[in-house]
Amino acid sequence: MAKVSVGLRGWRFDEEDIFTGDEELKPLDEIPDGPRERLVRLVGLVEEPCDVCYLEHGEAEIQRCNQAEIVYGEPKGEVLLCPEHEPDLLYWFREEGGSEHAGSLEFGDRFHEWVAAGNEAPEGYAPVEHVEEDPDGLPDLPDQQDVQERVEQDFEGDRIDILELAGESDDKQGDTEDKLSEDDLDDVDLSTDYPSNQ
Repeated sequence: MAKVSVGLRGWRFDEEDIFTGDEELKPLDEIPDGPRERLVRLVGLVEEPCDVCYLEHGEAEIQRCNQAEIVYGEPKGEVLLCPEHEPDLLYWFREEGGSEHAGSLEFGDRFHEWVAAGNEAPEGYAPVEHVEEDPDGLPDLPDQQDVQERVEQDFEGDRIDILELAGESDDKQGDTEDKLSEDDLDDVDLSTDYPSNQ
């Protein structure tokens, strides 16, 4: 069974898990859970900058960042890298205890902390040699809009009763003493400025 990378090198998929015999991407509901999660996550990552470049230059100079070409780690705990900075992750993983975080969602955070503390691989530290047998032979990764449409296509959501989850229901009257009335809100000043992260 052939293994392939899609969009970014690093995450490898069994070809038969994600592609039809005609080399088209399978419908999402026919792709096993693990590969589907990674594939959907990749859609949002393929245009992102290298994490190390971003830590060096920040949002203000994001144009100086290399686009990521490589992904390591688990979805939502991944590290995105350009070829120039891949040796940093490999050194951290092999020599600085990074392997302790393999498979965890903290993987990316721990690596980012290591880089932010001023660490890097020694000069000349060898990167992984990636072999691309047929990079143009794979179909393009669908864009976020296409993936969202595929996810919603056959989705029949369940209605969730928030009151029931909170231990209340329509036919059960709670303590009226604890409930606020409109009169209780008369003294609330809604014009107050609150701190924002924007």
